[in-house]
Parts: sequence; structure tokens; C-alpha cells
Amino acid sequence: MTNILLNVSGIEVIYNHVILVLKGVSLQVPEGKVVALLGGNGAGKTTTLRAVSNLLAGERGEVTKGSIELHGERIQNLTPAQMVDRGVIQVMEGRHCFAHLSIEENLLTGAYTRKDGKAAIAHTLEKVYHYFPRLKTRRNAQAAYTSGGEQQMCAIGRALMAKPRMVLLDEPSMGLAPQIVEEVFEIAKDLNTREKVTFFLAEQNTNMALRYADYGYILESGRVVMDGEARILAENEDVKEFYLGISGEGRKSFREAKFYRRRKRWLS
Repeated sequence: MTNILLNVSGIEVIYNHVILVLKGVSLQVPEGKVVALLGGNGAGKTTTLRAVSNLLAGERGEVTKGSIELHGERIQNLTPAQMVDRGVIQVMEGRHCFAHLSIEENLLTGAYTRKDGKAAIAHTLEKVYHYFPRLKTRRNAQAAYTSGGEQQMCAIGRALMAKPRMVLLDEPSMGLAPQIVEEVFEIAKDLNTREKVTFFLAEQNTNMALRYADYGYILESGRVVMDGEARILAENEDVKEFYLGISGEGRKSFREAKFYRRRKRWLS
């Protein structure tokens, strides 16, 4: 991989000074690519994103080992606000919108830190509406009374209003209907292709993520157990069986599954 935007090297994360969640996670996100962080609930995906955006402190977590670099600059000691200044924006799991504000007011909060003037912000707003035409239709609706899909689009659109270099997208498919999930991923890929926005996304929907990502990492119990180009991971027999629910050899027993997972950890 060349032109690495994000380099995570051997990080460990501990919550409440005692709970070890990440155990030597290393990964890279090239500039202008879509990289997926995959794995089941509790694997450590959200913790990894929060480590990158420096939001761990609010959850009583900290990086105790390893390093995180953005274009070669170590960023562990930066505040979340300083990370935003460097163009790293996180879209939190659960479609966090300001419920009492309208869709457009929510979007404009994303431009709060910009200093390039009202005309530039208005131009970005129109660009967001181009990618999310549904938001333009509902621009005056109170966010609390919009659908889950519209709130997810609003959350992503608000991140784009900050003119990010990289968007950290946490579980974008959670709680959404399949057709809405596909629409959200299509828009993200379009933004990546046309606007060169880098996406680092955490996702349980392995099948959908691998369709749209360039590269993938699979986390299991706080460790990276597999990584590779998305199209290659999607065809990997182990990935098909344990993460896509597809098996060419019939269903394996739980005992065999546990052995496989142990074997993967040793091999990793």
C-alpha cells in the first residue's frame, strides 16, 4: 500500500485501567480508499475507530501501547477537536442527530469549525444535497421525525460539511432496511470515487462492506485475524463460512468452529 493516510501500529486499548479490549492491532488506510473493519459484536471495531479519533477518554479508555499516525504525525495526544482540524471526522454508531434541529440545521453544525466563509459552506451544502437528494426534500423537517435512513444520511452529510480527509463510519447499516443500507453504501462509494474522500468503516454486515470496500481487516476478540483485498476476502472459504454464513462443505459443528477460531488466532 502506498500513500498511507492512517497507520495504526500494535495498539492496545484498556478500559477502566483493567479491561484489555484491543491486543496489538495493526492496520493501514491508504488515502482515497475505502477500508472496512469487520467482525462480530464485541470484536473491538468501535474501540478501534475511537482510538483513531481520540474519543476513548469519554468512555474511560486509553491507548496503552503502540502508535497511531496520520500522514506520519503521531496523533495520540491530540484532542478530538484537533483531529477534526486535521480532517478526521467520525460518524458515530446509532445515527446521532440533534433531534430538535431540522435536517439542514444538523448539516450546518458540521461546518462549525470551517473558516472559509459562507459561500464555500453553501457550496458544500448543495454538494451534500446532490449526493443525498432525500435530505434536500426533508431539509426543514425536524430530525426526530425523519426515518432511520434519513438520519443516517444526515449524520454522514454532517461529516461531509467539515470537508474531511477521512470519515470514520461506525456501523452504518445498523437498524436499517436492506435497500436503505445499499443506498447508503452506494453514496459512500460515490463520494469516495468522485470526491476522493477516504472511508474507514466498521461494519458487521461483512457481505455489504466487502462489496464496496477496497481492503478489509477482520477483528476477533481484539486482534486482527485476517486481512486482504476486499474481493479476495469475499472469496475466501473461511470468510464465507464464518462471516458470510456460506459453506461449501455443509454446516460445521460449534466445536469445530471454536477450533477454527483458535487456529486463526495462533496463525495470526
